[in-house]
Amino acid sequence: MSKRTKSQGNAEGLEQLRTRVMIEKEGVGSTSSSEFPYHSSNHQDIDYIKAFMKKFSVKIIRKEQYDMEFDLIGVDAAIANALRRIMIAEVPTMAIEKVYMYNNTSIVQDEVLAHRLGLIPIKADPDKFHFKHANESPTDMNTIVFKIEHECTFNSKARDDETDPQKLYLGHNLLSESLVWVPKGDQEEKYASCPLRPVHNDILIAQMRPGQKIKLEAHCEKGIGKDHAKWSPVATASYRLMPEIILKEEITGDLADKFAACFTKGVVEVEERYIEGQYVKSAKVVNPRIDMVSREALRHKEFEDK
Repeated sequence: MSKRTKSQGNAEGLEQLRTRVMIEKEGVGSTSSSEFPYHSSNHQDIDYIKAFMKKFSVKIIRKEQYDMEFDLIGVDAAIANALRRIMIAEVPTMAIEKVYMYNNTSIVQDEVLAHRLGLIPIKADPDKFHFKHANESPTDMNTIVFKIEHECTFNSKARDDETDPQKLYLGHNLLSESLVWVPKGDQEEKYASCPLRPVHNDILIAQMRPGQKIKLEAHCEKGIGKDHAKWSPVATASYRLMPEIILKEEITGDLADKFAACFTKGVVEVEERYIEGQYVKSAKVVNPRIDMVSREALRHKEFEDK
C-alpha cells in the first residue's frame, strides 16, 4: 500500500474546506462558497460544467402523497436555494382568481370569503390550461368554473335541549366540498376520468346560521406563486446542509456514552468492539442525517481534536 504524501493530505484538506461548512466550538467556518460553473481550485479544468454534471445527483429519500424529501449531492447551497425558490414561486398551478357574488348573507364579508376561496388548492393539471391574459375572455382552455349554492337551516330532528351547532343546524359548516364544478366547452369529456375539484373536501370556508345563504360563481385561472401565494404549489420548501461527523480517533469506554449523549438520539450509538484482546464500548456514528448540529461535543475538553 502506497504512503499518503503530505501534498495529497493538503489537497484533501483544501478540498474539504472548499466543499464543507466547518462547525467549530465558537463559530462556523468556511461559509464562503466557490462552487459554481467556471470556478474551480484546479485552474486547468476548462470543462467545469461537464465535471459538475458528473458529480451532481439527486437521491429521493422519502416520497409521500403530500410530502417529499430528497438529497442534492454535489451542489452548493446556492443551487439548493435556487431550486427551493423555483418550487415556491415559479411552478404554475390553478387557483380561484375571480369570485362573482350573487348572494352572501353570512357574517363573512365578500372580500374575506373570496380570499378564503382563492387559497383552496384545486386538483387540476395546469399543463392542460393556458395563462389567461388581462384582456382575454374566459374560455374552456384558460378558466375552470365552480359554483356554490349553500343555505343553513334548522334541523327539525334535533332535540329541544341540543346545543351542538352541528346537530342543531343543517349546513352549519360551508366546506370546500360545496364547490361544484361547472364544465365549459369540452371539459366534461376531456376530464371525465379525473373531474376537476378541490384537493381536499373538508376545508372550512365559513360557519353559518339558519336563514343565511351564500350563492356565488368562482373562476379558476393559471398562475405562479411569484404573483400570489395562492398559486404556490408547496406549503413549505426548505433545505439544510447534510451533517457529516468525522471521528479522528476512536472514543471508547465511559467516554463513548458521554459522547453519544452529546447528539440527538440515534445519531451516535455505543457498540461493543473487540480491541486488544477485550471487548470495550466504542462510539459509532450511525445516522448523521438527524443531527441538529448542537456542537455540544465540542464543548468538552475530553473530546478536543477527536
